[in-house]
Amino acid sequence: MLPEELFEIGLPTTICRVASGHEGIVLAELAGQAANSGGLLHLCADPQQMAVIADSMAFFAPWLEVLKLPAWDCLPYDRVSPSNQVIAERMEVLGRLAASKSNEKPILVLTTANAVLQKNPPIEVLAAQQKRLAPGSRADMDAIIGSLIAQGFERVSTVREKGEYSVRGGILDLFVPGDELPVRLDFFGDTLESIRSFDPATQRTTNQLKQLVFNAMSEVTLSDKTISLFRENYVRAFGAATRSDALYSAVSEGRRYAGMEHWLPMFYERLDSLFEYAGNFKISYHHGLTEAISSRHDQIIDHYNARLDSFDKVVEGGTLYKPIEPDALYLNPDEIRARLHQLDAVGISPFELPETAQQRVVDLGGRTGRNFSAERGSGQNVFDALSHHIKSLQKESKRGLLACWSEGSMDRLSQVLGEYDLGGLRKVSNFGEYTQAKGAAPCMAVLPIEYGFEAEDVVVIAEQDILGDRLVRQSSRKKNKDFITEATSLSEGDIVVHVDHGIARFVGLQTIEAAGAARDCLELRYAGDDKLFLPVENIELLSRYGSSDTEVVLDKLGGVAWQARKAKLKKRLLEMADQLIRIAAERELKTAERIVQPAGVYDEFAARFPYEETEDQLNAIHDVFEDLASGKPMDRLVCGDVGFGKTEVALRAAFVAAMSGQQVAVVVPTTLLSRQHFQTFSERFKGLPINVRQASRLVGTAELAKTKAALEDGSADIVIGTHALLGSAIKFKDLGLLIIDEEQRFGVKHKERLKELKSDVHVLTLSATPIPRTLQLALTGVRELSLITTAPVDRLAVRTFITPFDPLTIREALLRERYRGGQSFYVCPRVGDLEERKQFLNEHVPELKVGVAHGQMTPGELDDVMNAFYDGQYDVLLSTTIVESGLDIPTANTMIVHRADMFGLAQLYQLRGRVGRSKARAYAIFTLPVNKTLTATAERRLKVLQSLNSIGAGFELASNDLDIRGSGNLLGEE
Repeated sequence: MLPEELFEIGLPTTICRVASGHEGIVLAELAGQAANSGGLLHLCADPQQMAVIADSMAFFAPWLEVLKLPAWDCLPYDRVSPSNQVIAERMEVLGRLAASKSNEKPILVLTTANAVLQKNPPIEVLAAQQKRLAPGSRADMDAIIGSLIAQGFERVSTVREKGEYSVRGGILDLFVPGDELPVRLDFFGDTLESIRSFDPATQRTTNQLKQLVFNAMSEVTLSDKTISLFRENYVRAFGAATRSDALYSAVSEGRRYAGMEHWLPMFYERLDSLFEYAGNFKISYHHGLTEAISSRHDQIIDHYNARLDSFDKVVEGGTLYKPIEPDALYLNPDEIRARLHQLDAVGISPFELPETAQQRVVDLGGRTGRNFSAERGSGQNVFDALSHHIKSLQKESKRGLLACWSEGSMDRLSQVLGEYDLGGLRKVSNFGEYTQAKGAAPCMAVLPIEYGFEAEDVVVIAEQDILGDRLVRQSSRKKNKDFITEATSLSEGDIVVHVDHGIARFVGLQTIEAAGAARDCLELRYAGDDKLFLPVENIELLSRYGSSDTEVVLDKLGGVAWQARKAKLKKRLLEMADQLIRIAAERELKTAERIVQPAGVYDEFAARFPYEETEDQLNAIHDVFEDLASGKPMDRLVCGDVGFGKTEVALRAAFVAAMSGQQVAVVVPTTLLSRQHFQTFSERFKGLPINVRQASRLVGTAELAKTKAALEDGSADIVIGTHALLGSAIKFKDLGLLIIDEEQRFGVKHKERLKELKSDVHVLTLSATPIPRTLQLALTGVRELSLITTAPVDRLAVRTFITPFDPLTIREALLRERYRGGQSFYVCPRVGDLEERKQFLNEHVPELKVGVAHGQMTPGELDDVMNAFYDGQYDVLLSTTIVESGLDIPTANTMIVHRADMFGLAQLYQLRGRVGRSKARAYAIFTLPVNKTLTATAERRLKVLQSLNSIGAGFELASNDLDIRGSGNLLGEE
């Protein structure tokens, strides 16, 4: 138990020394003691520490409400705004604190050094913006919509993400910060009749709500008062604005501007720090806080000075940036230290600290727990050592707690330890169950901490202490979305097909009077501006043809052209159906050799995989093995996000086929990917009786001839190559498995050759973003489909920024990556852009070494450049989309895409997938030309990509691509 005097009024700053890993218990007790004063505010050094503490609180203090307040996830003085997800989290917590309402549960607010430095909107502003609505109350719908616009909500046709709203007649859909589901407000005149939550994927109602409480969606409110204040402050700080000042013009017109949050002080008369928001909260902080704050403040000053240096310079393609003083938006380290001392904050440290006049050290005991690294290093049985340790604890009347990272790892550990005489193992769900358990039998729990500890009667042994620094993963399964609904939902302006009347444009939902009753109808517009109103209950008569920018001739309402086309199409559909049935029947009737995984040796091969397989990976591998053993030709699509482990599925399938005496062909779209796969396969199959060969233009003529001969006589078991494998000169002795990686990158002729190759062999297709037709075939059951949607170990989502071209932003991003020991990609849409971009990089970031790669280089030159980049001899690889598919360079974690509007949606997603393939946070910056209007399609493409900022969004992106482009003709020419 903690000493009561820790929270005595007037107590000098106290440092509590605790064992590493023990912080969770300490914070739980501190929060319990602080409940009467509002709660506890704990200041973490960084976001990773905040996440670990938040996760451990679910075990140590399930009775505690934990709120996380993140900092902006953009650089100081950036040209982009914080992400919607971060803003939603911040506004939820700041709104809760500003409202000063009593909490039903004790509350713990976790935040970071970066967030403490930031100043926030005035408390009274956020308190006044909080809205509370209840069914049956009077509410002006137009006034609510007006406030939503001012507070940063975005109007869309269909609400799916936080911060969005849509209006359809008397219905207002809204996704507010802090809620898990969006809500549907149903108005009748000025009366709010009902509030219902609904599923954003299916758009179906899930529950009736008694009230709705929500906060603003932006820290900048665009009201008449704030706009006026901004104009005054802006002119006072920077002088009269010119017509080319996009920020000043946008705000003056009441429009939001990307990155406007970085001028937050100009919108209000004052800003409040987090300490004002915390009110009477007790405060604790991690020992590394002050160092983290000083480091971040130095970074802020550096970014400010960089902006000042470029203020009067005319830079290529850039726009003028006028930075505000750092003290206006940020606290300084001295202010924070003074506030911590003034508020009697309690520090938490695992280190021995001397007591000074400024602080008092309270030793709460505890020490680092038992680590079994010595046993692992010497080759001893680590589980024997663990059982001896647990028995020694039992002799001392102590009960051990085994902290596991997931339910699966807990089950595996319990099975192993079940063979030892430990008196049984008891699974507990929280710390209270552990302390109240009787007897000396050890307990097990899902508790995500890295290191164990011992304190008083608590002995915690972490999974990592036992098994070493393995790549383990917390269980965090997200609710599955209805992707098919996502892909087929209608938006205003979409082109649709009515089964009886043909092609029309969907205008929107309208409420019309019919037979004395109001009915909701879909308004369809035909040629000649003819209108058709279709009741919503008959929506099954419609099918989506394409997006609003699809070029198509609308049908004449009541005309005969549609009926004639329909009759012709019916005939063609019958032919297509006959062809489809024939193909399916042929595959069903054909037999393929049963390929069964060899016992024993397969387990040894699988053990070479250095990571823990995700659940979806194991499911995909199981599906593939079932197909291979079925006796019928396999045709399976494995759809998994970039870097989610599709290659491992291919490796295991190739192993099973090759060990069964069948040849395996792995076809890839680029020479670079062929080279990388060859290295990966060669490494994994080293020491096994399997001959792996390569066939691409990077292979010399003599070597390629040897490969062809080896394939024909059967001495080559696995061959990896580009379309060179599809040539008629390549003959296989006994091809059993064809693996196609990134099928969407192959042309029509190549795919025809693939069809010939795969007539009676097993086919495994891998893709992160399958083309619409491939996805449609899988969704309709023509091909088998396996999804890998579980994130890999410790994978962080790539932070995506879409911004006008800004040389300073490019320089900062590239140098930041270099200073943290990483590398960067700089991708251009055309080979002709490379020389110009090379000159730009030489001028603006002369500190960096830049390598150039493109498809028109000779094989030797390209191989030399890529090898040098792999070996870290270049800081930046300036290239075309040659790097798009499959490259895996863990040290490369920043990507700049030049003229992102010239790329396709799947291309951009694949490019973004080249970074963020390690534990480090990765950044992708998509630059756009300054002062140039994008096409509607390009704008929609980029918006979709930025909204899919989470891990595992590849299938959702493919669904959006299907939505934007249409599915095409399933059996026709592409």
